[in-house]
Amino acid sequence: MAKKIPADIGPATRLVTGGRRPEWTGPVVNPPVWRASTHLYEDSAAQQAGLKVNQDGVFHYGARGGPTQWALADALTELEPGAAGTMLYPTGLAAPVMALLAVLKAGDELLVSDNSYDPSRTFAVKALRGYGITTRFFDPHDVDGFAAAISDRSRAVLLENPGSVSLEMCDIPALTQAAKARGLVVLLDNTWAGPTGFQALKHGVDLSILALTKHVGGHSDVMLGSVTANAEWYPRLRRHSLMLGQQASPDDCALALRGLRTMGVRLERSCSSALKVAEWLQGRPEVAAVLFPMLPGAPGHDLWKRDFSGGCGLMTIVMAGKDTAARDALVDALGLFGIGYSWGGFESLALGSHPERDRDVMPWPPRGIDPANRHAVRLWIGLEEPQDLIADLERGLAAWSAA
Repeated sequence: MAKKIPADIGPATRLVTGGRRPEWTGPVVNPPVWRASTHLYEDSAAQQAGLKVNQDGVFHYGARGGPTQWALADALTELEPGAAGTMLYPTGLAAPVMALLAVLKAGDELLVSDNSYDPSRTFAVKALRGYGITTRFFDPHDVDGFAAAISDRSRAVLLENPGSVSLEMCDIPALTQAAKARGLVVLLDNTWAGPTGFQALKHGVDLSILALTKHVGGHSDVMLGSVTANAEWYPRLRRHSLMLGQQASPDDCALALRGLRTMGVRLERSCSSALKVAEWLQGRPEVAAVLFPMLPGAPGHDLWKRDFSGGCGLMTIVMAGKDTAARDALVDALGLFGIGYSWGGFESLALGSHPERDRDVMPWPPRGIDPANRHAVRLWIGLEEPQDLIADLERGLAAWSAA
């Protein structure tokens, strides 16, 4: 007999217990990897009955998934209070794409926060245009300006908190209140903190988007995305996703389930190390600003402290003057930080970034930073010893100074 899990458990416990239904796992701890295109029925009556039900847990065809995918989706749904269900996708980018296609139709207008993930921006501007959908950007710090920007054609708003690369925090409850007052659907890319660090639906979001490639995978070896939605939007999201042939590989889902179980302790370590690194960087004369909401005194820290219970080790540093060549010298001198686009794995990463290329209305550098200080480096703090990372960064800053 399956053990009954109490309802009032915390997020860290849910990371361990979520999605482990006995009908999917059997007598083992982890659900097996069900690789199946064809699901067989006992007879014709069962096959015909299967056509009438479209939900996880009911076999139909491989495109609707099997126990491995269902277990991951179920675990992610359990992490988000107020969620009705979760859909899985083969990449992180596919998640916002499918969420937007489920919500919007020809003639609609989408409002996008100006510090959103570059590929999401590109899809919103270039691909949605072909569907007869227009996109406008807004400054998420200006709640009144956002409310005034909502038009009769506005249908949805896409947010990211904190903002991609620049890591500005915005007031999600205030923005969602303004959006809901005009009937807009609210979508949020919640990858930075995830559901253990920010409960999106509880703060008024309708569809919460994650790049599972990052923290959930956790080992830089899987590409996955998810959208968790409330009861109003989950049925439509599911219907549109299946019509467009979206499903995640069972092998990738098995890797994500493995990563999910240890995500809490990995994030704790990453956050702890990142705070030590950020505090050290904050005192360096070569660094004009450390953009990291968890750091006391950093931009947006008060909002993070009010709304969040966690975060991750992703930050951006703005260098004090110099040029792109000096910034690249810093990155190239690092030995423990790999140069790579993704993040959320066990290894630390550094990347020269250009936030100014992905902005329409917001300034770069952010307000409060001398405009002469424009060159940025994005850092992901992994699971190495923080003192080793600090020593590596000191070598990088020496290369920056010498450039």
